[in-house]
Amino acid sequence: MSVPLLKIGVVLSTMAMITNWMSQTLPAIVGLNGTKLSAAPAGTTDRSTGVLPASPEDSWQVYSSAQDSEGRCVCTVVAPQQAMCSRDARTKQLRQLLEKVQNMTQSIQSLDQRTQKDLQYVQRMEVQLRGLETKFKQVEESHKQNIAKQYKAIKAKMEELRPMIPVLEEYKADAKLVLQFKEEVKNLSSVLSELQEEMGAYDYEELHSRVSNLEERLRACMQKLACGKLTGISEPVTIKTSGSRYGSWMTDPLASDGDTRVWYMDGYHNNRFVREYKSMEDFMNSDNFTSHRLPHPWSGTGQVVYNGSIYFNKFQSHTIIKFDFKTSSISRSSQLDYAGFNNRYHYSWGGHSDIDLMVDEGGLWAVYATNQNAGNIVISKLNPATLQIIKSWTTNHPKRSAGEAFMICGTLYVTNGYSGGTKVYYAFHTNSSTYEYIDIPLQNKYSHISMLDYNPKDRALYAWNNGHQVLYNVTLFHVIRSEEL
Repeated sequence: MSVPLLKIGVVLSTMAMITNWMSQTLPAIVGLNGTKLSAAPAGTTDRSTGVLPASPEDSWQVYSSAQDSEGRCVCTVVAPQQAMCSRDARTKQLRQLLEKVQNMTQSIQSLDQRTQKDLQYVQRMEVQLRGLETKFKQVEESHKQNIAKQYKAIKAKMEELRPMIPVLEEYKADAKLVLQFKEEVKNLSSVLSELQEEMGAYDYEELHSRVSNLEERLRACMQKLACGKLTGISEPVTIKTSGSRYGSWMTDPLASDGDTRVWYMDGYHNNRFVREYKSMEDFMNSDNFTSHRLPHPWSGTGQVVYNGSIYFNKFQSHTIIKFDFKTSSISRSSQLDYAGFNNRYHYSWGGHSDIDLMVDEGGLWAVYATNQNAGNIVISKLNPATLQIIKSWTTNHPKRSAGEAFMICGTLYVTNGYSGGTKVYYAFHTNSSTYEYIDIPLQNKYSHISMLDYNPKDRALYAWNNGHQVLYNVTLFHVIRSEEL
């Protein structure tokens, strides 16, 4: 496409594959099947560049985005006119049979029309023949009423027409048979249509091919909308109520599609046991877990699981530890020079939250404060393998005035508090080293947020709110260039 830059207001639902958090994405994350694909809501203005099929009449259509009145966006799916479900591989044969019957019906209708016209003509001839035969008998009985010449002419005509009488009888029988067959084909077509409607119009192979094609388009759509500017946060969804007032929980954003483990850490100090749940469903509905013992207690609630390892701040130090779950050992440790610790530069809620580790689409980050920066927030990009600082940014925001913070697409978002009315009000963009004040409400359902982290895979905020583990959907604004599609 050679279209110039399209400024498209696109916002993206951030949980998993499907794009509407409450009706689609959340069930996939928490292990509830039945995710649905739906077209954009009524009244939606589609201002997107689409990922379209070559033949929209008989294929799925997937549009990259659309923005509604509330600022939400879904990768819109427009289904074909025909039904797309199938229950049996025989439906393909059924469809072919139905097509043959329909063709046969058309031929029969054409034949029936011609037959009816001919039958009307022959019936008129029949009346004439019957009348002529009666008249001939009368003439034959009374020779005095007719002269010999007329008699011979009438008799010759009668002899000429007499063979038509048995032909007429056969024709009438054939016409009746055609009418009967027409009725039977009509009934058969009705039955086949009902079967087709019940079983579906396509067989499994065709359905699988179309669904696979749809998934590819949806994946391409989601990839194009990977990053953007935060414009909204949904109402929280409570996943579980457990643990103390403080803690953290998370999933691994680099885990494979089949790995849905949940990691759970209760408290902010004097604890070194991490719970591993096999899935979100297990986490929600059972107490079955595997316990991992860390070599040191952690400090605060800023831990993160990333690519099979947990990164945490060692209690009462500015040391960052990378602990490998597979080997149950420390694979790397490093100190954040000048970083405050031991409740020196904590978030406003306290809890030894001096050093907050987090991940986003760009990788691993550390958020902390230093004396050199007058207690204001410092952002450092870390190498996840070596824990070395790749680059740091200093901000003008006091660490102790922040309620919580999280990274999305290289931007640090800071809340104004941890209890009562809460909102995201400060953003620092590392790509431009600039900041701005914003106003994005964050519903604080249980009145005490002690952990708030973004997961780039789920595209959701994980929060620990006064002993409740909750999730928030986020809304992002994104601009797509036409050449990207």
